[in-house]
Amino acid sequence: MSRKEGKNIAKARAQMQPRPYLLTEAVPLLQKVKYAKFDETVDLTLRLGVDPKHADQMVRGTVVLPHGLGKTKRVAVIASGEKVREAEAAGADIVGGEEMVEKIQKESWTDFDALIATPDMMRSVGRLGKVLGPRGLMPNPKTGTVTTDVAAAIKEIKAGKVEFRTDKTALVHVPVGKLSFSAEKLIDNAMTVITSVLKAKPSAAKGKYVKGITLSSTMGPGIALDSAVVDAAGKA
Repeated sequence: MSRKEGKNIAKARAQMQPRPYLLTEAVPLLQKVKYAKFDETVDLTLRLGVDPKHADQMVRGTVVLPHGLGKTKRVAVIASGEKVREAEAAGADIVGGEEMVEKIQKESWTDFDALIATPDMMRSVGRLGKVLGPRGLMPNPKTGTVTTDVAAAIKEIKAGKVEFRTDKTALVHVPVGKLSFSAEKLIDNAMTVITSVLKAKPSAAKGKYVKGITLSSTMGPGIALDSAVVDAAGKA
């Protein structure tokens, strides 16, 4: 971190009180203490009371943000036959078959934000785990990215569909928009994500499910959210 960034983050933190904030307070505060010269992404981080080492406690899902992410995702589709034309007509940015699989495998090419595959292509796409897995781009039936309805999948992703899953430390990181969004839009998006994570609670999870939530921007400080946000999302 540069000295200038260090001073800026210190100034931002000086404007915060050492207490958890309501979501309706946290969003405007994050916008107020902004110092970066670009339009930062706003992220929500949830600390969950699950053990990700156990498959039956893995939290994973997708959610379409009501106000999108502030950018249109670049969507690639691996398909064959009629599904190629269907993907092109639905607005996919890149469409291909075996040749795209080969390009990804040989060149570690991932010039896209999301990848959809039709079930008949998964035998080939399955070989791409080492390239796509670490980048979170591997198509998966659970997240709707392995499907015969490619048009619907493309539409959802373009509309602001995001995926969430617990990492090794039981944290879930989800982008909820840009700092330039209105506070209302960021609050709507954040509440939609929290509600979806609550609904994805595994039956094997015991004790307190949501242990903490933090709202942050790319360069800004993290703001701890009051537990009231979980209660409100649970009633939504």
